[in-house]
Amino acid sequence: MPHFAAFLHMEKPELNQTYRPDHLEYLENLKEQGKVFLKGPFTDGSGGLVIYEADSFEEAKELAENDPYVKLGVRRLDLREWKI
Repeated sequence: MPHFAAFLHMEKPELNQTYRPDHLEYLENLKEQGKVFLKGPFTDGSGGLVIYEADSFEEAKELAENDPYVKLGVRRLDLREWKI
């Protein structure tokens, strides 16, 4: 199954902690469905990375765009297919 790297660039750090529980819950649910391969924040506070497993770029984009961080503008999405 293809992998897709979702770079989540920090846009509104003042809202990050407010929506962090929603973001983590969303990703945990996707992980249980086999749609999240890896995830984690960057140590410099500039954002984070989620590696999605999806059948297509369109599916990965839908998953990434429904992340509360992205939907609420806390983070800016940069999605790319990743060849492992």
